[in-house]
Amino acid sequence: MIDNSRLIRNSIRNTGLLTDDQIKQALEFQLKSKDRLSYILTKMDFIANEDVVTSLPSQIGLVPSSLKGIQINKDAVKKVSSSFAYQHRILPINLQDGVLTIATDDPLNFLALDNLSNIINLQIKAILVTEDELRESQNIYYGVKKEEKKALDNVVQTIDSEEEYYGKNEDASFTYTSSEEDAPIIRLVSLVLSEAVKNRASDIHVEPLEKEFRVRYRIDGLLHEVPAPPKHLQASIISRIKLMAGIDIAEKRLPQDGRIRVRLLDKDLDLRVSTLPGIYGESVVMRILDKSSLLIGLEEIGFLTEDRKKFEELIAMPNGTLLVTGPTGSGKTTTLYAALNHLNKPNKKIITIEDPVEYQLKGINQVQIRPQVGLTFSSGLRAMLRQAPDVILVGEIRDKETASIAIQAALTGHLIFSTLHTNDAPGAVTRLIDMGVKGYLVASTLQAVLAQRLVRRICPSCKEPYAPKPDEIKAMGLKEEDLAGAEFMMGKGCPECSNTGFRGRQAIFEMLIVNDVIREMIFERKSSSEIKRKAVQLGMKTLKEDGKMKALRGVTTISEVIRVAQMDEM
Repeated sequence: MIDNSRLIRNSIRNTGLLTDDQIKQALEFQLKSKDRLSYILTKMDFIANEDVVTSLPSQIGLVPSSLKGIQINKDAVKKVSSSFAYQHRILPINLQDGVLTIATDDPLNFLALDNLSNIINLQIKAILVTEDELRESQNIYYGVKKEEKKALDNVVQTIDSEEEYYGKNEDASFTYTSSEEDAPIIRLVSLVLSEAVKNRASDIHVEPLEKEFRVRYRIDGLLHEVPAPPKHLQASIISRIKLMAGIDIAEKRLPQDGRIRVRLLDKDLDLRVSTLPGIYGESVVMRILDKSSLLIGLEEIGFLTEDRKKFEELIAMPNGTLLVTGPTGSGKTTTLYAALNHLNKPNKKIITIEDPVEYQLKGINQVQIRPQVGLTFSSGLRAMLRQAPDVILVGEIRDKETASIAIQAALTGHLIFSTLHTNDAPGAVTRLIDMGVKGYLVASTLQAVLAQRLVRRICPSCKEPYAPKPDEIKAMGLKEEDLAGAEFMMGKGCPECSNTGFRGRQAIFEMLIVNDVIREMIFERKSSSEIKRKAVQLGMKTLKEDGKMKALRGVTTISEVIRVAQMDEM
């Protein structure tokens, strides 16, 4: 695999404009901020803005050019999905003799270009254009974005024509009523929401930057920038969202949380809204909760047949603790809800305590924690035990008290489901012990830990066979016997998947079943790495192994598994 950080470092060093120390600082800052490198260099005063536009491009070998008068090849445009183009600030303009010419407005965009070259297996030639030219041409040649921008421009034009109602003061407070003058802003926010739902987004990120107002959708786990309203409407839009979420629009100094219930595109949706004060205004993230996308069975989640049978046996046990681990947004709640749906029978009493209750499950008692009145995970869990439940779902084990009560409940004949934030399955054991739970209690009650991540599924409408590159085969550790009978697939891009080649996501799993050997290791307080090694010897598939099997079966791609589970090494 290519060392991308070294590639960037060497390319910038060759310009002679920055020292090694400056390059190191800028790259470290980029890892945290995810901003463009050229923006970071000017922000840190390592290089003047005019050098980014003039000296830096010439040192790298990029010549400032213009898209005016250039005949853009539509076949070249189809080589790159609209989401990739918008996210990485590029536009394909010509394809000839195996060389794809790319226009970009960022002279330090060679990392994205190198990744693109590896993805599409073509040589890349870049030309440097202005940001305005790039954006205008992107909106012309990517159809979906063009339609979105046209709708956006129509609403913005209405707002600008009624400017006396809104003004241009970004710091002004806005109070919304149902009067006619508010309709344009309401329509604008509704447009942003409906386009997100139409594009299957799970989150909407509304982000005020220094000179622009950015809107991004998270689709299949990755953020994609979309045409955004002008900067001068920033305060109006954020105030409208806060009002809809029942958030104090006058408070701009503190983070706030709220909730919006809305019907869009014949769907009843819940939006969890979070605001965070920043130096250029409040950043807003709206998580879209769609009931129809959550209530699925164990078959659809992504279990291989043999693993699903093991999981069904585990959740059928009369008592014990089953934990699902992974980072935020890895599908833990979906997996646990699928397990509850599987168990939801008239002869079982199931109670959940969550923060928040994301979806209402028919026939199940659900409790929303309210810390402001003393209803926390720990106090609610104590009260739930007096309700004689068979199965209890604790939304998340966050502290020693909640962990101890859950463990005690498992000891007294209850089946406990919960989640933890750990990188892998064995890490949940040491996490509980670090919280203060006695090792012998963990060993006695823990039945299994399921770690999971989400990988993008290849679009079924445009999937086609492909031959993986040698470096992909090496990175996945594939052997000759693995390749025999493999069905490697890749999506070539189509309207159904917005030309990304992927549509939807599926989980990959690492299931640690606590047998007598593992139980003894927990009792002896062995490290998570030792437990993992032993579990693999006993037959546990790691996240990477499970992902490899799904890549071999044509469910996802090797590069997608590497992206999600690349740190899964022992």
